[in-house]
Amino acid sequence: MILLFKCQPDQRIPVDPQPSALDDENPTISRDVYTIETDNVTKKYFLGPNVISALNGISLKIRKGEFVSIMGPSGSGKSTLLNLLGALDKPTSGKVFIDGVDVSKLDDEGLAKIRNEKIGFVFQAYNLIARSTVKRNMELPALVKGYSKEERMRRINELLRVVGLSNKLYRKPRTLSGGEQQRIAIARALINDPDIILADEPTGNVDSKTGHAIMGFFRKLNRERGTTIVVVTHDPEVARMTDRIIYIRDGRIFKEEYPRGISA
Repeated sequence: MILLFKCQPDQRIPVDPQPSALDDENPTISRDVYTIETDNVTKKYFLGPNVISALNGISLKIRKGEFVSIMGPSGSGKSTLLNLLGALDKPTSGKVFIDGVDVSKLDDEGLAKIRNEKIGFVFQAYNLIARSTVKRNMELPALVKGYSKEERMRRINELLRVVGLSNKLYRKPRTLSGGEQQRIAIARALINDPDIILADEPTGNVDSKTGHAIMGFFRKLNRERGTTIVVVTHDPEVARMTDRIIYIRDGRIFKEEYPRGISA
């Protein structure tokens, strides 16, 4: 059963990211459980005789229940890093762990299993199928998971209600506004009840008011359900709505900030 905005008993653990942090700020963060870890990760692209180094020795840890943003200029490697965190790609060297599993060692089938079972993706371009209805767009990930027709429809209807678009079930994406399309994309990302949401510039194609609403929805999801959320953004205002900001430049992490007073 899909459980939206309701924490399981082991998900709401009132602890700090580290001793002395703020328990009350984000009670879903788990002190001892890392959902995502990278160890000295590099990513290189080989274009004929040229080698492009996108990531250079990235090591980070994201605790279960954290709400994290990754910021950096264009070409800094932030989207490349998100692809590795989401098992969409493998590092050239180093290790990536998702719930303790070294995904850098998995084959394509193993990577697909991790993605389908644990991760929901939200993209700047929405990635909705233009010729299909909202219903069909949302249904596809659930088909891969093997849910019955009745269960698929139950989840779709519940999620559309949550994002306020219950009357759009049979509309096609091109008839919706940018904000509505992004809300559909978020609902689709939640269809399999993932533990992790990875969002690449989720507010990039919407106005500031809609962007603020989208980030508010992510925060509600994080606080009430304990979902680990990682957002790539270029917008400082968006980043300040998260618990931790990781700054990346030239493929390296060079700074972290805790805009809400939480230290990791």
